[in-house]
Amino acid sequence: MSHTDDATLRLARAPYPSADQALTDNAALLGLLFAWAEYGWIRDLDAALAHRLAQLAPEAEPAGLLAAMLVSHQAGQGHLLLDLERARRAPESLLAVSRDDGAPPPPEALIRRLPAGWADALRRWSAVGEGPGNTPLVLEDDHLYLRRYWRHEQQVSRGIAARLTPAEAVEPAGLRPVLDVLFPPDRAGAERAGSQKLACALGARAPFTVITGGPGTGKTTTVIRLLALLQVQAISERGAPLAVRLAAPTGKAAARLSESISGQIQALDALALPHAVQVQAAIPHEVATLHRLLGARPGTRHFHHHRRNPLALDMVAVDEASMVDIDMMAALLDALPPHARLVLLGDKDQLASVEAGAVLGSLCARAEAGHYQPAISRWLAAATGMALPAALEDSHGRPLDQAVAMLRHSFRFDDASGIGRLARAVNAGDSARALAVLDDDAYPEVQQQTQGLMTLALDGTGRPGGCGYRHYLGGISAERPAAGAAKADWDRWAAGVLKAHAQFQLLTPLRTGPYGVDALNPRIEQALARAGLIARPARAAGAQPNPWYEGRPVLVTGNDYSLKLMNGDIGIALAVPAEFNREDAAIILRVAFPAGDGQGGIRWVLPSRLQQVETVYAMTVHKSQGSEFVHTALVMPDAPSPILTRELVYTAVTRARQTFTLLSASTPVVEGAVRRRIARQSRLFTS
Repeated sequence: MSHTDDATLRLARAPYPSADQALTDNAALLGLLFAWAEYGWIRDLDAALAHRLAQLAPEAEPAGLLAAMLVSHQAGQGHLLLDLERARRAPESLLAVSRDDGAPPPPEALIRRLPAGWADALRRWSAVGEGPGNTPLVLEDDHLYLRRYWRHEQQVSRGIAARLTPAEAVEPAGLRPVLDVLFPPDRAGAERAGSQKLACALGARAPFTVITGGPGTGKTTTVIRLLALLQVQAISERGAPLAVRLAAPTGKAAARLSESISGQIQALDALALPHAVQVQAAIPHEVATLHRLLGARPGTRHFHHHRRNPLALDMVAVDEASMVDIDMMAALLDALPPHARLVLLGDKDQLASVEAGAVLGSLCARAEAGHYQPAISRWLAAATGMALPAALEDSHGRPLDQAVAMLRHSFRFDDASGIGRLARAVNAGDSARALAVLDDDAYPEVQQQTQGLMTLALDGTGRPGGCGYRHYLGGISAERPAAGAAKADWDRWAAGVLKAHAQFQLLTPLRTGPYGVDALNPRIEQALARAGLIARPARAAGAQPNPWYEGRPVLVTGNDYSLKLMNGDIGIALAVPAEFNREDAAIILRVAFPAGDGQGGIRWVLPSRLQQVETVYAMTVHKSQGSEFVHTALVMPDAPSPILTRELVYTAVTRARQTFTLLSASTPVVEGAVRRRIARQSRLFTS
């Protein structure tokens, strides 16, 4: 049987085969898959994989090709595997399908007709293996994987399991004096910092630690004090500090951590630490992206550092670990030397990575209840002088549980905070309580609006801290340096503009559609132009429009190592002299980006050099991870969607430092989003 592209496409355009025909004839099934791709139910890539496997392993049965398409689709949705039995029980949960007249038979019509022995049909196919090998697909029990994700899941499981047990026993008595210096038991607020102290003790016990906590719980404070503790140990025991690197998944997250750690390191001055000067000098001030740390090879998935060329270090701490996908975590573990420590920090309740896998979520699935074994509980009490609550003990706790610490007190959002209350209600899936907080005048910093998108974008709300984009655009001219001013003056001015821009950010769950960034950004740009806040250049007849104008905010969408710009960085186009310090210099547009040096420096880039940027008046919630804004507004679509989840709403809410606005005309859509959880399928740390 021939499976050419032309034949498949002809089938896709012909009258659609029935579900029964598709399950008895490979050509009919493949034609139906490409028809589903035309309808947008699956990706072209998903249909193409099944088509290619039919060519490479022609003994395939239609049930096998259908499974190949589905496991590819699952990977595109962030899942590591396809649970065959779960798919048979609830096929409608796999794909978002429109019910248009004339549409092809939906996937669920085929899946419901599959026999209980679906896995047996796959085992008869040469494209499927049951473990190590080189088959494109791997089947374990009723779980089907693309080999790449099966291999990476195995690598991550093995790499972390190998670091869960200390190479040698760590005596708690040796930690106690240093922990009491870092977290004085007699200082005001000691009880609130208790979970930070416990996290540091756990981090010193074994070569792998996860520290999770919501916004304002002190993750950065904790990791810097953990580093101080470990450096004191290392200097005391071996006479030399550990070689440590700090990393984050994106440039934006790396820059934020760089800015915050300087103050935390300086705060160590007030503590009477042993070897204080050496300790502070041994804590890095710079944060690298994971791509830069591992030495990404452009145009490939490969890195300069791997098991045969490991990183030369003793420890890596990774911030914003919720954004790290399974591929990157596997690459990081592969590049660590066997003795190296790994510390992951992040908010387990935030959105998972855009790519496949929810590694931090899987690691922290049991964090709320602790599950510390009695022996570990006694060890922690001896190391910290604090008794662990009985509710966190579990005589059957797993080895992984002993390496996970949860920070439980928010120093940013107290019990009277509307943002804190809203975030907790969303996390609990309590849509009624979340809507009640939004509607309660006792919490003016949070509110829901049903209309007024452009007013919100331009002027914000009438509530405290509720500014819009008029705030930063109106301030561009106010403090502009005089002609001939020094570069330092222009840098300070640009830093002020960037700070003013960070006062407000509009977020959306979507990229496409009327509520997606692709539609919202041009609409907001037009509204700003009508209000006289921006001046877009005139378009010459027959010429492409010039997107650049003073005040344009742009988001970097890909790493550019030559410019030292990373995916997620935000810059603003500003009119500045072509040469600083000259009164007669021509005025040109340059884009100002934070240098990410923790010192408020500015990186000036010509627009012509920026190849991967987009206007960013509206930003997806995913892209906002690792950022904070004084006022954050979330625009919700008016129809339900599987991507609207409590993790997405929680992430948007917690991007706000002072004010949060929800713009939604549909209460049922909000209720559904808060109730719906991301449930990415994997077998990571399930036993």
